[in-house]
Amino acid sequence: MSLYMFVSAFAIAFIITVIGVPLFIPFLVKLKFGQSIREEGPKLHEKKSGTPTMGAVVYLIAIVLSYFLISFAGGMFTAATWLLLLALVFFGFLGFADDYIKVVKKRNLGLTSKQKFLGQVAISVCFYIGYLLAGYPNTINIPFTAIQVNLGYFFILFVLFWLVGFSNAVNLTDGLDGLVSGLASISFAVFGIIAVYQNQQAIALFCFAVVGGMLAFLVFNKNPAKIFMGDTGSLALGGALAAVSLLLKQEWLLLLVGLVFVIETASVILQVLYFKATGGKRLFKMAPIHHHFELSGLSEWSVVLLFWSVGLITGIGAVFWVVLSS
Repeated sequence: MSLYMFVSAFAIAFIITVIGVPLFIPFLVKLKFGQSIREEGPKLHEKKSGTPTMGAVVYLIAIVLSYFLISFAGGMFTAATWLLLLALVFFGFLGFADDYIKVVKKRNLGLTSKQKFLGQVAISVCFYIGYLLAGYPNTINIPFTAIQVNLGYFFILFVLFWLVGFSNAVNLTDGLDGLVSGLASISFAVFGIIAVYQNQQAIALFCFAVVGGMLAFLVFNKNPAKIFMGDTGSLALGGALAAVSLLLKQEWLLLLVGLVFVIETASVILQVLYFKATGGKRLFKMAPIHHHFELSGLSEWSVVLLFWSVGLITGIGAVFWVVLSS
C-alpha cells in the first residue's frame, strides 16, 4: 500500500468531518441536544451547559466511510479491518445510548454503571471471538524482551480488562475542551507509524483515518468548544485504541502511549480509596486530575496543552522504543 492511500484515508476523514460538523451543530441545537454539566464539577464549567454534544457521530461516520473506501480501493479488507470497525462502531453505539439518555431523557448520569459495564463486556467478548477466529494468538509480549507468554483462554480476561479499561479511561479524560481530541490524534498517529513499521497496513490505514477525523473535529472542539464528542466518541476511541494495541501485539506499549489516560484513571481510583480510608478527606482537589490542575489555578487551555505535551513526549518515546528494540 502506498503512502498515497494513507494520506487519502486521512484526507477523506478530515474533509467529511470538517464539512459535516458545522452542518451538524445547528441540527443538534434545534433538537436541544445540549450537554448537561455535573453539579459537582468545577463552577467554571457551568457556562458550557447547553453546548451541543454527540458530535462524535460525524467523525465516526467519516472514519468508517474513509476506511471502507480506501480499504476497498486498495483491496485491504482483512480480519483486522473488521475487528477494528467492530470496536469503534459498537463502543460508539454504546456511548450513543448513554448520550441519548442524558440529553433526551434528561437523566444526567445516562446509562447506569451496570448497564454500561455489561455493554462493554459484551462488545469485548465479541471482539475476542473475532480475534480467535482470525487466528491471532493468546499471547502477551513481555516489555524489553522477546519473550511471549501464552495465556491460553485466560487471554479473554486480559482482552476484557483492556477494552473495558481503556474505553472508560478515555471517557474519564474527556472533561476539558479538546483534551481527548488532541490526545487521541497523537495516540493513533503513534500507533499508525508503528503499524507502518510492522507492515500492518490495514491497521495503519485505520489509525490515519482516525487521526484525520480527530484533527478536523478538534477545529470545533478546542477551547472554547462549539461542540462536544460525548460518550459516543470517548468510548469509541478508547475501545478502538485498545483494539489497535492488541492487534499490533503492542499491548503494554499502550500504557506509555496512553499514559495520560492511565494517570487520569488512576487519579479517580486514588481519590476514592483515599476518601474512604481517611473518612472523607481528598487527595486531589477534584478528580479526574485535570480538574485538580484547573482548581489549582491553571487555565483550562494551559492544562490541555500540558497534557498534550505529555502525550506527545510519551508517544515519541514509544516509537523509539519499538524501533530500537526490534
